[in-house]
Amino acid sequence: MNNNENKNSFTVINDQGMEIKCDVLFTFDSDETKKSYIVYTDNTKDKNGNIQVYASIFDPKNEYNPELLPIESEKEWKVIETILASLQEEIKAAGNNGNNN
Repeated sequence: MNNNENKNSFTVINDQGMEIKCDVLFTFDSDETKKSYIVYTDNTKDKNGNIQVYASIFDPKNEYNPELLPIESEKEWKVIETILASLQEEIKAAGNNGNNN
């Protein structure tokens, strides 16, 4: 993973050797797993038209060349899914509040 000057995006090299720009959605530390996670997107869409979102483990101390590691345990995926679900609810609630004119 290569950091760009903008810390909200980075570039990865895919299996075909192509550079892909990814945007960081958020990072967080889990007290439960004692790891740091990054949630990001390459802004591609799935077959249903939804933006694809990815998550990986990373070491925030290695700021200049952080390595993205795969999430392999069901426990870790549950932590991430819970956070994504709560963020989605917050976004829906904020959107509904803006429609009450």
